[in-house]
Amino acid sequence: MIRSMTGFGRRQAPWQDGSVTVEMRSVNHRFLEIACRMPRQLSPLEDSFKKAIQQRCTRGRVDITVTVQAGKGRAENVILDQSLAKQYHQALRTLKKSLKLSGSIDLALMAGLRDVLSVSDQPTEDPKLAKIAQQLTVQALADLEGMRTREGKALAEDMSARIQTIRGHKTLVAARTPLLAQEIFDKMKGRVEKLLGSEIPDPSRLYQELAVYADRGDITEEIVRLDSHMIQFEQTLNRADSVGKTLDFLLQEIGREVNTIGSKANDAEIAGHVVQMKAELERIREQVQNVE
Repeated sequence: MIRSMTGFGRRQAPWQDGSVTVEMRSVNHRFLEIACRMPRQLSPLEDSFKKAIQQRCTRGRVDITVTVQAGKGRAENVILDQSLAKQYHQALRTLKKSLKLSGSIDLALMAGLRDVLSVSDQPTEDPKLAKIAQQLTVQALADLEGMRTREGKALAEDMSARIQTIRGHKTLVAARTPLLAQEIFDKMKGRVEKLLGSEIPDPSRLYQELAVYADRGDITEEIVRLDSHMIQFEQTLNRADSVGKTLDFLLQEIGREVNTIGSKANDAEIAGHVVQMKAELERIREQVQNVE
């Protein structure tokens, strides 16, 4: 069964006196794109998280967010960026020398510069934290995949019903097709006879040309191809692999045959069925954009 590209998964577990949360979201995308946001101490896990997603998803943009929440009363960490402080100090010395400024570059000045000192509520290193995050990621990914599967089933049922509606219109068009050529022939014959009256120089040649003209409006081949494309579309809906692009291609071919039927038939009744089939195709096309 097909799967949707839209899904959501979220898992949370206690850790020390706080909590760890893993949240996954996926939306439509032409290819597979993965974005990870997590605390610095968990960044070594990013590659393993991406590989796990790649094994379960083939298309869509997947965002994974890992949040570590410290408990109330937990001490915050003061972080010193020594490398940045040295750059600031060198820049200030250069500025003082080039502009011949007075004053000293002291601790008070350096401590007040942006990002030299920062306060973080991120927890300290803990070997158990990585293990908890990995377990939650597996669980959240399973939730995401389950939602994508359930929505894919709903999409398949909706598109299958719409294909059946198109097939119903196709059946009515096919029933009218045998009468179409004769009606075109009779209509054109009547017009010619009205213009020329009884002075038709070569009736047999005229009727032959009219027969050729009427045959150009035959849509039997288009109906056969349309039915074949719809059968392939329904079979593809039952496949378990990534079929979004295949469905999109088949939908284009179905639309091509429907357009050809409308232009060749030149019949009011068939034109009405063509309009209805196009409307259903447009609804299916919107759904296909969300198929993995």
